[in-house]
Amino acid sequence: MAQGSEYAQDICQLCADICQKCGDECGQHEAEHCQECAQACHRCASLCASMVA
Repeated sequence: MAQGSEYAQDICQLCADICQKCGDECGQHEAEHCQECAQACHRCASLCASMVA
């Protein structure tokens, strides 16, 4: 992103998609560590998505 790569937005979108799916999967499990993982992944997905213009 800092160097203006033409692929920066694609990479951010891919990261957002992967983190969202990971969070969705972990969120299906009741264990506390899975819920914590889901929250972290969803935060990451949100931040990555915010970088896509």
